[in-house]
Formats: sequence, structure tokens, C-alpha cells
Amino acid sequence: MSSHSHKQKDAAAELERSGDPPAPRGSADPSAQPAPPDAAAVAEQVQKLLAEKQELTDTLVRRQADFENYRKRIEKERHHDRHRATEHLIEQILPVIDAFDRALAESSDSAYVEYRKGFELIRRQLWETLAKQGLVRIESMGQEFNPHFHHAIERVETTEHADGIVIGELQPGYTFHEKVLRPAMVRVACAPERESAQRAQRND
Repeated sequence: MSSHSHKQKDAAAELERSGDPPAPRGSADPSAQPAPPDAAAVAEQVQKLLAEKQELTDTLVRRQADFENYRKRIEKERHHDRHRATEHLIEQILPVIDAFDRALAESSDSAYVEYRKGFELIRRQLWETLAKQGLVRIESMGQEFNPHFHHAIERVETTEHADGIVIGELQPGYTFHEKVLRPAMVRVACAPERESAQRAQRND
């Protein structure tokens, strides 16, 4: 047997005794650890992700605010449309109220007592329905003339009432949600010309 065969047998016997296989040629050292990542690069990546997150959050907040403003605007427009439709309907019903008032004022004959009760009931039910919607009658009699609520049809010289006081109402006026729907047509007291002249002289 050659000396080369003896060397191979000796190497195999040594391997069996040690129990460790020989490291393959060209393999890395198993005790070596991978290089740690660059801390600056990690921090930069984290900041980039945080910035993207903040941008997405801001975009979401803006979209939610835009949607809320849109919803409120649509709701306001719908409310305005409903309000205007109701106002227009009431304007059409006011002549009916006037007709009821005239009929009740003229039906004082005792022969029409039962008819009057029926008219009063219908008129009251109609008025209660309109009042629930926001219709309010303008108080005119005995009030000082107000051009925002009253439309003067006649000025009456009198010493029984102060100058500028409403002493007669030809047609009632109404407001709808604090907006004048129809001004009251009224007669207004004014001082006689002689008394007005004397008052003007005293003021001078």
C-alpha cells in the first residue's frame, strides 16, 4: 500500500475522533455577523414614512371638512327651498283668511248664528295650522305707525289720538318667521292743521 493511502486513512480516523466535518473551501467564517444597518439611513426612512403619514392624515381631515361643509350647504339650501315653498303657499292662502274675516264681520244676523259658528270653527282651524308654520298677525290698532309693518292708506285729522297712531285697519298684515309677508293697510291719526302749525311754532 502506498504512503498516500496511509495518509487518507489517518485523516479519516482523525475526523472520526474529532466529530467535526472539515470546513468547505471558500466558505465564510460562521462566527462572522452581518454588518449593522446605517443609523442615519434608518432615521431618514422613518422621517419619510412619518411625513407621508401626516400628509395622508391632513388630506383625510381636509376631505372630511369639505364633505361636512358640503352637507351643511345642501341642508341649508333644502331648508331654504322648503321655507320659500311654505311662504309662497301661505301668501296664496291669505286672501282666504281675509274672506273668512269679512264673512264673519258681515254675518251678525241672528238667522246665521249656526253658520257663523261653522265659519268660526273652520277659520280657527285654518289659522292654527298656519300659525304652527310661523305665520304671525301684525298688531296695528293703537300702535305707532311703523313703515316696516304698516302701509298708510289714509291720514285722519283727530284730537282723540296722538299724532302717528294707527286708528283703523283696512286689511291685516302678517309676518312669516319675522319677515313681513304683507304689511297692514291702516288709517293713521294726525293732528289738525291748526294744532300742527301751533306745535311747529312752539318748537321754533
